[in-house]
Amino acid sequence: AARLGEAKQTIPHFYLRRDILLDELLRFRSQANKQLETRGVKLSVNDFIIKACALALQAVPDANAVWAGDRIIKLKPSDVAVAVAIEGGLFTPVLKDAHLKTLSTLSTEMKELAALARDRKLAPHQYKGGSFAISNLGMFGIKNFDAVINPPHGSILAVGAGEKMPIVNEDGEIAVATVMSVTLSVDHRVIDGALGAEFLSEVKTNLENPIGMLA
Repeated sequence: AARLGEAKQTIPHFYLRRDILLDELLRFRSQANKQLETRGVKLSVNDFIIKACALALQAVPDANAVWAGDRIIKLKPSDVAVAVAIEGGLFTPVLKDAHLKTLSTLSTEMKELAALARDRKLAPHQYKGGSFAISNLGMFGIKNFDAVINPPHGSILAVGAGEKMPIVNEDGEIAVATVMSVTLSVDHRVIDGALGAEFLSEVKTNLENPIGMLA
């Protein structure tokens, strides 16, 4: 808590928000889980978010960067940290090379790391590294929020709950869609507004076209 308090005071945060249409992802997830049931794998929406962000870091490599005190260091692999709430605190285990892993592998690995985090048994190499993190409070019904960047990361994505709401579709008609709000907190020393917007747009594209994440 003290570390994040200091981070909030010393890191020049700015925030970018997007709404993401989830219905295609939810349909795809339902079909995939039926096929994966015999293997004991059940994909969560968060698994897709991890994959979408990992691929976006590769598509927008300048966003895959950290602040090293007086300079920017760019990273090559998509090592994605995911916040896990534990009693009295928070751990952020890191999924290494997330862009190279299948959704089912990411799902299994995330469950294992989350269990270790809750038991306070994570080894240092399991929670250090990466340039980017995800904090998802959607399961608690939170619509949107601003997450604090975990230094030296360059950014963190705050994920809210998916909610059914009216939208205007591509045909100009009113329709009901499942919409999820996300907020990207960015360290302005590392990522400027245009770069952050490009990265967030890539995340949105991946989530709204989930089959593309299998290519």
